[in-house]
Amino acid sequence: MPKPLALDFDPIARADELWTRRWGSVPSMAAITSIMRAHQILLSRVDAVLKPYGLTFARYEALVLLTFSRTGELSLSKIGERLMVHPTSVTNTVDRLERAGLVARRPNPLDGRGVLAAITARGREAVEDATRELMAMEFGLEEYGADQCRQVFELLKPLRVAAGDFTEEGGAPAE
Repeated sequence: MPKPLALDFDPIARADELWTRRWGSVPSMAAITSIMRAHQILLSRVDAVLKPYGLTFARYEALVLLTFSRTGELSLSKIGERLMVHPTSVTNTVDRLERAGLVARRPNPLDGRGVLAAITARGREAVEDATRELMAMEFGLEEYGADQCRQVFELLKPLRVAAGDFTEEGGAPAE
């Protein structure tokens, strides 16, 4: 993890003050800057846990998704849909997981052109061990309680709905 900055002031609050003086109050500027900094901090914390397993957060998410499926395998297109990533990113992720022996590819019997990614025993072990460690460190959010984490989730939900990630009326997807 990077060395803490240990500044004697909040640089985002300072930027907000300067922004307000120059262009007027725009709370969304301070919010987005805080979100982007939080993303850097959280990614650093989570990556530090996942690195010993040879995982990135994207690869970890793919393994978790496979453990959630009834059979431990999903089509690459379904993985992309569920993880909300481009097909090229899914291919890259699955390629890396396959090289590490954490998933295996096989032809999709329901789609002659399609491919399934199946989690291996080694992949299940890695995801279980990594998950235990991530849960122990609250996925990097140890400064927050459960209620605060739920509030963050709810605060960000309208942004994800507006981006078209899902509709609020929708229930849990079928596998």
